[in-house]
Amino acid sequence: MNHSIKDLKPNAVWKIFYELTQIPRPSKKEKRAAEFVKKFGERLKLKTIVDDVGNVIIKKPATPGMEKRKGVILQSHLDMVPQKNSDKKHDFEKDPIEAYVDGEWVKAKGTTLGSDNGIGVAATLAVLEATSLKHGPLEALFTIDEETGMTGVFNLKPGLLEGKILLNLDSEDEGELFIGCAGGMNTTGRIAFKTEVVPSGSKAWKLSLTGLKGGHSGVDINLGRGNSNKMMNRFLLDATKRFKMRLASIDGGSLRNAIPRESFAIVTVPEKHTKNFLSAVKAFEALLKSEIGIIETDLKFTFGPANMPESVIDKNTQVKLFKAVYGIPNGVIRMSAEMEGIVETSSNLAIIKSEDGFIELLCLLRSSVDSSKEDLGIAIQSVLELAGAKVTHDGAYPGWKPDVSSAILQTMKKVYKNKFGKNAEVKVIHAGLECSIIGDVYKGLDMVSFGPTIKFPHSPDEKVHISSVENFWEYLIEILKNV
Repeated sequence: MNHSIKDLKPNAVWKIFYELTQIPRPSKKEKRAAEFVKKFGERLKLKTIVDDVGNVIIKKPATPGMEKRKGVILQSHLDMVPQKNSDKKHDFEKDPIEAYVDGEWVKAKGTTLGSDNGIGVAATLAVLEATSLKHGPLEALFTIDEETGMTGVFNLKPGLLEGKILLNLDSEDEGELFIGCAGGMNTTGRIAFKTEVVPSGSKAWKLSLTGLKGGHSGVDINLGRGNSNKMMNRFLLDATKRFKMRLASIDGGSLRNAIPRESFAIVTVPEKHTKNFLSAVKAFEALLKSEIGIIETDLKFTFGPANMPESVIDKNTQVKLFKAVYGIPNGVIRMSAEMEGIVETSSNLAIIKSEDGFIELLCLLRSSVDSSKEDLGIAIQSVLELAGAKVTHDGAYPGWKPDVSSAILQTMKKVYKNKFGKNAEVKVIHAGLECSIIGDVYKGLDMVSFGPTIKFPHSPDEKVHISSVENFWEYLIEILKNV
């Protein structure tokens, strides 16, 4: 056991968080984490419910004298984003996370840490376990599959929860209170291709674009980070024109809600163009570094010999694909006119993959304005259909409209000022929070989202600030006391 993590303060939270790092829990595979939480509640002899889809609800009575306070629901999600560096050997369905302390931060070795949303889960369980805290009636809601489909909240049924206030513990900046979020939608294009014989006199190469920072496709979308799919495509289209390059396969990005960090392609090039082609690879790496190297300091665009593929993608589809990827809107589309510095609408071209006669392109669209999200979906659909793709939209969820007059928000602002001597910042977030869907099922809930400082979620650079976890914990305790 990593005793340095176990001994951090607040011990009650870090001890449980460490246990969570030892339980594999990628999205849609979090059953063992749900069982851990279920047994935790049963061990405490608290009413514990597992609903039809696998969400876990644990209810804790109020401390004496606080029975008439409004009931509070503490909500967090059990799954984590499974991202790793390409040189890291790790099976997210079997292996524990190798978490460690690095100065003021807790990090993981070559993988995502799972502090999103493991810290929220750990803090909630620590509240349930504590015997000295003062609070009204409590309910803990642990949802499944938040990261890849929000399956848990989409299938949450009315009548299971009684609380009037919901505290979502899934935000990532200590001292910030979130009262609204963007809605989202998945857009997928599927292009069928035929195969052609590899042109004679060709050599095969593997192109690798690696070392990008990636990150959360909502929270980090405005940071100017590179999208490996867009960058790889830029080179491939140019190489098609200059060197008669043919594409055999492509594999870029791995998760719809993460900015793609790596992209790989197997290509063939006429042997007579080898020297100029390889020079072009080096020149393109230098070009990217000149454009974006200040942000993407570890960017690499490399080549290496590959086994000759059995076939290549037909030329017509290849060209249509490259032009479509060029045309798909990506990144920040529009900033909010109402809240300064907040992204309103964005798109993340997350995955491009060729397999079994099809090329799939997966995008995640976000907007705090539902009509803008739908308009963006039509724009991307139009580009993809011109390339011969069949396009589907699914997984849509609404935004969460801010309520600046919220009673629990006023309480939380007052508690924060009294405890820390400064004002908490009230914000909306350009990411999906489960509040929007829960609030649609349980009408009238008073909701706020907050959490400790977590940097670079959804990437192997994920880290959580140790002292902010202590502030988050002490703040949570005071909120429960003052509801």
